[in-house]
Amino acid sequence: MGATKGSPNLAAAWLRHTQALEGPAYRRIAQALENAVTDGELQPGDQIPPQREIARRLGIDFTTVTRAYALARERGLIEGTTGRGTFIRSRTEADEAGLVDLSMNLPPPPAGLNLATLLHETTTAILARTDPATLMAYHPGAGSLAQRTAGAAWLALSLGQVDPTRVVVASGAQTALSALLDHLTTPGDTILAEAFAYPGLLATAARRGLTVVGCALDEQGLEPEALARLIAEHRPRLLCCTPTFQNPTAATMSLSRREAVVALARAAGVMIIEDDAYGLLPAAPPPALASLWPEGVFHVATTAKTLSPGLRVAYVVTPPGRAESFAGALHAIAQMPPPLMAAVATSWIREGVAARVLAGVREEAVARRALAAELLPAAVGGAESLHVWLTDARADWAAKERGLALVGAEAFRAPGVSGEGLRISLGAAGKRATLARGLREVSNIKAI
Repeated sequence: MGATKGSPNLAAAWLRHTQALEGPAYRRIAQALENAVTDGELQPGDQIPPQREIARRLGIDFTTVTRAYALARERGLIEGTTGRGTFIRSRTEADEAGLVDLSMNLPPPPAGLNLATLLHETTTAILARTDPATLMAYHPGAGSLAQRTAGAAWLALSLGQVDPTRVVVASGAQTALSALLDHLTTPGDTILAEAFAYPGLLATAARRGLTVVGCALDEQGLEPEALARLIAEHRPRLLCCTPTFQNPTAATMSLSRREAVVALARAAGVMIIEDDAYGLLPAAPPPALASLWPEGVFHVATTAKTLSPGLRVAYVVTPPGRAESFAGALHAIAQMPPPLMAAVATSWIREGVAARVLAGVREEAVARRALAAELLPAAVGGAESLHVWLTDARADWAAKERGLALVGAEAFRAPGVSGEGLRISLGAAGKRATLARGLREVSNIKAI
């Protein structure tokens, strides 16, 4: 048993952490407990005080502590039975079983927050004030004005002030990209993309019968000289790119690079689809391409990478006067955004919850990126990036035998593009310790 089991003072010492935390008392207690476990102050098997003792020490209501312990139990921190007490939960084989997933590009659990609790509270409030029949009925294809206004507010950090009538709400970025290709191209058209690009874009373009030409990349993304040459040679209908934490190379365009890319596209009359999935993750988000050329850029921003993939909501900011026609194309693919999830996203943005979740995701992403920098110093990626890129690395290094799920360059290559690389996603592992184990295994592979 841990040392705290026989010492009431030590068993409750972790409560001091509550003083430095913010939010409701029950959340502060649960987070203080989690911090103590993470820091090693509390060990598996350590007994913690009864709920009434915690209430007495903190001078709060017993039911508040009951709620805190319930949240801690939900997070897998504690366990207990009547008559025995409450103990720090031991890790089980199930906690570490299976492959370490370094392939799925998910945001990590937000530091200091519990998404299940937030979702429960928000949906309860929505159902309490909204007629379920109205909520679950058909809704306008572009989203309600309230949803579009919330989307404009959410993107203001990277786009500045945007007229909500330019915003279209979609059921995820992949749906939005598919609708944009349907709306802006015809089969046989040529589009430009990054040499290593988002697989969903490549697959959709192939189904649409489009010719994809890959543009060379450097540490800032699209190379202007290569882009200028390809525009002159192919006269493409569209340019599709991800300017912040590019997927998979994690490159981020500087302001001067963004201006150069926009200038080349504008001079040639080439519209841009800006897939800005990660644009709000940096502490100081760079200006979106759509803010530099509002008339020529369709901006797609999903909540899947900044909040949670379960929120199947994306906001598409169209050039002025183009929202309704695009909404028609979107309607043909997905009749409307999911009403309940759109209501949750709108509520979170309005009430500041989305900003808190984003801050929590960013905090955890920074910690995981620092861990990757320590264990895989050759990997590149920004401080808040959800993934890093290993140039010339391969994914077929007997990864499964090493307990790893990896994805390599073959998933991202535009047609005709060669070269190797490995995208390592940092958010899918539930705990940093699991991520660290996977990163160590990658570092032990010598075939880099």
